[in-house]
Amino acid sequence: MPSPVIAVVIPLFNENAVLPELLARLAAVFDAQSDYTWRAVLVDDGSRDDSAALIRAQAARDKRFELVELSRNFGFQAALAAGLANARNADAVVTMDADLQDPPEMIPALVAAWRDGAEVVRATRRTRADTGLRRAGFDLFHTILGRLSDYPIEPNSGTFGVLGRAALDAFNQLPERNRFFPGLRAWIGFRTADVPYDRQERAAGKPQQTFRRLVRYGLDGVFSFSQLPLRLLTYSGIVIGLMGFGLGIYYVVKRLVRIETAPTGFTTLAALVLFLGGVQLIAIGVLGEYLGRIYDEVKQRPVYLIKPPRGLN
Repeated sequence: MPSPVIAVVIPLFNENAVLPELLARLAAVFDAQSDYTWRAVLVDDGSRDDSAALIRAQAARDKRFELVELSRNFGFQAALAAGLANARNADAVVTMDADLQDPPEMIPALVAAWRDGAEVVRATRRTRADTGLRRAGFDLFHTILGRLSDYPIEPNSGTFGVLGRAALDAFNQLPERNRFFPGLRAWIGFRTADVPYDRQERAAGKPQQTFRRLVRYGLDGVFSFSQLPLRLLTYSGIVIGLMGFGLGIYYVVKRLVRIETAPTGFTTLAALVLFLGGVQLIAIGVLGEYLGRIYDEVKQRPVYLIKPPRGLN
């Protein structure tokens, strides 16, 4: 029987500093695992350095590597979707980052879990090398998401993992423009296995995900997989309404029994107005986040655009 085809999908943006080592380590893994037919689908997300040229040169030397070049920078999630859509004829797909924090040497263990019957394999982090504010931000985000999400999302997993053919076909049917990969992977279901690993430091260069993009990514995770913020607004409105009603009754009773006849102070009135105004602005902001995502969906623009190969454009 023909050997299973395993595609490794890697989105990247301005990763020329780490690409030589990444390509070499991937090739070493492919050479050592001769029981499989390997493909590496590297998606260049509009890089401004020579990342695309490095991949193109590698593809010319080794036919197991191929370049998918997007027309501009669409973002990590869009590039990942492009890679998954282009993983043609693969029996399973490995998804991972390009910065080598996800070690390619873990790929055989993930594929082995898939061969044992799991359709979705998640690489779960035992430890991670991130420190400082970045580490604290990730931990806080996963804690909040775990409490808010309507679906169980493993807090110690990210992009690194395997999708079998059935899971990949299901994933590629999802039409969202605002995508959060761990949440979508949890939503599709299927038999799931976890493989622990130690997340390493970035091999070279600087992280390409800006603070703004990380915040957007986090908001996509919260608002795409939870309606709890909307429910909290309803609960807050009920609580504040009851408090206002109770406060009104309190002052009416005080006036009727003549405990106090002097008008209420300006400080109390100003505090109440500012408090209620702040709550209303927060509510409008939460509604705006949901409405903005609805607006993105109804426009039906493609998630990404692929640049034609050289010689055809």
